Amino acid sequence: MTASSGAGSDTSGLYGDRTRPGESDEEQPRVVIRDKRRIDPETGAVREVPSAPPAGPVPPSAGGGVTATVEGAGSQEGVTIRDDPATELAERTEDLKRVSAEYANYRRRVDRDRVLIGELAQERLVLDLLPVMDNIDRAREHDDLSGAFKSTADQLAGVLDRAGVQAFGEVGDPFDPGLHEAVLHSESPDVAEPTCTHVMRRGYRRGERVLRAAMVGVADPATPTDPAPASESVADDEPSE
Repeated sequence: MTASSGAGSDTSGLYGDRTRPGESDEEQPRVVIRDKRRIDPETGAVREVPSAPPAGPVPPSAGGGVTATVEGAGSQEGVTIRDDPATELAERTEDLKRVSAEYANYRRRVDRDRVLIGELAQERLVLDLLPVMDNIDRAREHDDLSGAFKSTADQLAGVLDRAGVQAFGEVGDPFDPGLHEAVLHSESPDVAEPTCTHVMRRGYRRGERVLRAAMVGVADPATPTDPAPASESVADDEPSE
């Protein structure tokens, strides 16, 4: 028993002294073991989960630093925080109205340009057909418009009429600088105002737009000649002494 007890008491020599020189038992770190099992192994009851401790107040120094950092970042990045939903809704509504108005104006411009492009294309086609109409007019003046040629000419005139194209320029029309191009001038006592006396080429218009002016000869009213003074006539009739 003595050897046995001696051996048991000498275990420190067997495993060695784990304490460092100069350290006592009080200076060694404490090992804390927490039992986190939900069920108590001894009683079998469910343990209550301890609630989290309430958060302590944030130190003034730390809170101030966080606030300053957030405010500084917001000022640098230009982030604006809106707390009023009604104000933000009103701003978004105004933006939507503005975009809708701009889109409506754009649609009107597109529709107007589409109509204008169509009219210009029709006018260009009519201008290409006007020399053909001039040849038809010359054939009509010489009584050469007959048969199939006359039928084709009538069909072409109907196409221009349906397109809203009208011919103008007849003998006896008052001269209008906006409709007629005067290439000949003469005087006539039979007219009281400048009048078209010759039509070399008819003009055409589409609505209020003149596609081509009529080429005409114009007669102006004759200038009356001044009669000789009566005193001179009497003096000439007196016999000389």
